[in-house]
Amino acid sequence: MDAVDATAHYEVVTSEEAPSLLTIILDTNPRAWAALSSTLPLSRAIANILVFANSHLAFSSGNRVAVIASHSHRAEWLYPSPSSSQPQRTRPSGGAGGEDVDMTDAPAAAAAAATTDGATTKTSANKFPQFAEVETSLLKATRELIASTAEADLGETTTLISGALTLALAHINKTSLAFPSTRSGSATDTKGTRSKAAEKAGLDARILIISVSDSSPAQYIPTMNAVFAASHSGIAIDVLSLRGTATFLQQASFITRGTFLSAEDPQGLLTYLMFGFGATSSSEDASSLISPSTDVVDFRAACFCHRKVVDTGFVCSICLSIFCEVPEGAECLTCGTKLALGSYGAKPAVVPRVRRKKKRRIGINGETREETGSAAGTPLPA
Repeated sequence: MDAVDATAHYEVVTSEEAPSLLTIILDTNPRAWAALSSTLPLSRAIANILVFANSHLAFSSGNRVAVIASHSHRAEWLYPSPSSSQPQRTRPSGGAGGEDVDMTDAPAAAAAAATTDGATTKTSANKFPQFAEVETSLLKATRELIASTAEADLGETTTLISGALTLALAHINKTSLAFPSTRSGSATDTKGTRSKAAEKAGLDARILIISVSDSSPAQYIPTMNAVFAASHSGIAIDVLSLRGTATFLQQASFITRGTFLSAEDPQGLLTYLMFGFGATSSSEDASSLISPSTDVVDFRAACFCHRKVVDTGFVCSICLSIFCEVPEGAECLTCGTKLALGSYGAKPAVVPRVRRKKKRRIGINGETREETGSAAGTPLPA
């Protein structure tokens, strides 16, 4: 073509990074935060989380943040709010043939309608508008969540982490549809490089869980289903445990190749967030960073019959269900398969060892030697 029209042709290649979606799941169990009130109040924790979320948004103009509350009996959105997550429909104001519409979804109107402690907040020139939007929505939704907490929720020691993971995965899948892939190249794992799902969708996504409760054995099955779905989609699950025993979340981080941190001092929440989870999966420097993690992973599972965490159990050969004891009638409670236990409980067969005959030692002239088959002794030199 250059020889025909005498013009130079160049290929335009996009070198900017893909947008990143960070979904933060905050454990808002009232009883757990009451135990941490002297060390790390919930208000200070939310302030540190806001700083971390704003730092993620500052990495790139295309980055996004979502915050989900994992409460005692439910999971709710903190940001974006359910009303603002979908654009409002407009209707004509000038009749059937009118062209003017009511601009009810204008950013200025939404900012003016946002209230904090009952007072109308105004946008400040010293604060980035997106930072102010995240802060206003998060604080307002947290206050409403605390106000709607019933007295029966105060006695729960666990949280609905499985429901929060399901909401996070659904939001990531919906958001990825708006980012078609514009890149080409090989896809690799989720540890520092782009995954297959991210390469296909054009969006890097990860989930960060801030846990303060113990793992609930009753939620083992739905939690593991969500974890395997995240692993299949190439979504890393990072976990920061401030309190309690997060057994299943530790397995979730290992399966999805995420980062698991157990905070020794909850007061350093912001330090753990910035230094442990600050590098995004799409960052160019993330491949050269070694994320901190634990060396020992607790792989114990919960049985399907009594929802107890067991070290040793019985596994169905068909559906892989785990039982802490043999079901009644040796029948699987999940798929109904008749289980054959064989000779379980029988003592193993012991093969007797062949005992070697010891040689008797005899003494001659004060010297000892082993007895041999010969009656005469060894001839000595003259």
